[in-house]
Amino acid sequence: MKIHATALSLNVPDPASSAEFAIEHFGFREEMSADGFVSLTHPDAAFNIALLRTGLGTFKPASIAGSAGQGMLIAFVVDDVDTEFARIADAGATVVTPPETEPWGERYCQFADPNGIVWQLVHWVSDPA
Repeated sequence: MKIHATALSLNVPDPASSAEFAIEHFGFREEMSADGFVSLTHPDAAFNIALLRTGLGTFKPASIAGSAGQGMLIAFVVDDVDTEFARIADAGATVVTPPETEPWGERYCQFADPNGIVWQLVHWVSDPA
């Protein structure tokens, strides 16, 4: 199998607000949109995010058509978590977790968008102590 790109599809109450958050703070751009739907792409990665309004009749299977968010986060590896944290927090994004470093060397921070989706930034440090 050859995978050409990756997409993450999320059901949210307000797709436009999550799209605006991703565009403003993470550099995504809108690729297409329609009533209840926004597709985002990023210039640095073959990665798309599709945001669907919860309850769209076209979502299949209907048995899992609830809102995304509980126990899920979107993570991006970046060059410098602290610099990006300061930029995004200063712009007014809701901080979930300020920068901290796990014992295994993962330095991360987290933000929540207006729909409660958690966006995490990560970089790896060689000496986590």
